[in-house]
Amino acid sequence: MSCQIMSVVITGNPGVGKHTVCKETLKHLRYSILDINSVAKEAGLLEANGDTNDVDVEKLEGIIGQKISDSSLVVGHLAPYVICPEKIDKVIVLRRDPYDLLKVYEERGYTEQKARENAASEILGVIAHDAMVRFGGKVFEVNVTGRTIAEISEIVMNIINGDGHSEQVDWLDMVARKNDLKKFFAD
Repeated sequence: MSCQIMSVVITGNPGVGKHTVCKETLKHLRYSILDINSVAKEAGLLEANGDTNDVDVEKLEGIIGQKISDSSLVVGHLAPYVICPEKIDKVIVLRRDPYDLLKVYEERGYTEQKARENAASEILGVIAHDAMVRFGGKVFEVNVTGRTIAEISEIVMNIINGDGHSEQVDWLDMVARKNDLKKFFAD
């Protein structure tokens, strides 16, 4: 597959498969990968805060802005907060069933609170919303639930090539219908 030269972001909550999808997608592109978390670590911008890390988003935005090229595949959950919209052609937000995410977070050893907060963020579509606010019509949502990495990569390539579309994702309705809001949201 070939595509025009552009800069593309793959973002989404922790555990949705951003890095795995990037690696698979790079098999079809001659892009460089720009990992936001790695840049933040290298620049010494991560500060431990309990079981999470805080980052100086203004400083990180400046550094990322200098590193993005016309053929960058940028990956990271912080993308909506640290990337200048003019530097990006397309933003792909990976979305994943919050029940699946809880299993991923357990495997990663997240605390119960951190797991619930991240799953709740996915249910509410926080990263998708923030990406849409920042990047507007450049944003495409992709539901990765139940799909193979090859299938997801094909969807991502279609979006990059201009043949894809954004999917409607509504985890809140699903969780509410299951009467599970308390499972994800504190009293």
